[in-house]
Amino acid sequence: MSTAPHILLLEARYYRDITDMLAAGAIAALEDWGATWERVELSGAFEIPGGLRMAIATSRYDGYLALGCVIRGETSHYDHICAEVARGINDLAVRYIAPVGFGVLTVETYEQACERADPARRNKGREAAIACIKMVELAATLRVTG
Repeated sequence: MSTAPHILLLEARYYRDITDMLAAGAIAALEDWGATWERVELSGAFEIPGGLRMAIATSRYDGYLALGCVIRGETSHYDHICAEVARGINDLAVRYIAPVGFGVLTVETYEQACERADPARRNKGREAAIACIKMVELAATLRVTG
């Protein structure tokens, strides 16, 4: 790309500490790549697809990074949220040819979330940012527009 890509981080803030760790890993990767970014806060993971659709409509971003966490509880709520968030994000990415990095953790326990989110450990925020970066690069290579 001739100019630095501009990425939007959509952050589900229900588990703020987890999302902060995901964002730290993601931002470090974006800085390594030379990208610029903006951050928006959403209440929870369920709101990510709606926020993503609104952001796509603005045409202001080259890529999008969905960050959040869903931890299994005592009811089937977890299953519904995980399925709808993943489906919603994927549907939008495909329909609108939008480069998206999926950094929404779906875990059984808070400890698993910390292990995956922590930049000093599994660093899933970085992985999601790299996926977004690769998709932005692919779109530029193929000269695709949404």
